[in-house]
Amino acid sequence: MRLQRRATQVAAYAAALAALGAVFALYIRPDFLVLLADRVWACF
Repeated sequence: MRLQRRATQVAAYAAALAALGAVFALYIRPDFLVLLADRVWACF
C-alpha cells in the first residue's frame, strides 16, 4: 500500500513537471505570446 502511494505521488510530480515544461516551451516562442495577447485583447 505504501509503495503504491509513493508511485502515485511520483507520477503526479512527473505529470506536473511535464505540464510546466510544456507551458514554458510555449512561452519561449514570441509568436505564441503575440497570438495569446491578441486573443485576450479580443475578449474586451
